[in-house]
Amino acid sequence: MERGIHKNKDERTSWKRFLNYGSVVKQMPFFLFLTTLAIVYIYNGHRADRLNRGIARTTRELRELQYEYKTIKGEVLFRSKQSELVKAVEPLGLKELTTAPLVLSGKN
Repeated sequence: MERGIHKNKDERTSWKRFLNYGSVVKQMPFFLFLTTLAIVYIYNGHRADRLNRGIARTTRELRELQYEYKTIKGEVLFRSKQSELVKAVEPLGLKELTTAPLVLSGKN
């Protein structure tokens, strides 16, 4: 019986040894190290989230620009057809040649 009381008393004194002022001050660099690691871990998580949002936003913008490029390219190809060019320059008074062009030679 006395042995159980003695063991329980030793457990209490061992915890008191770890929680006294000198022991806490001695362990302070380790606690600061753990705190620094926790802050770096949290910062890294926030930075990764911000980076992922930026990548997603850039991907959406790139996709929109690709669609716009393809639309404009198709429009340019359509307007550069001969029949479309004739319609476009008709209000300016220009007409399509119906005869073959004359070749000018530099020799007279």
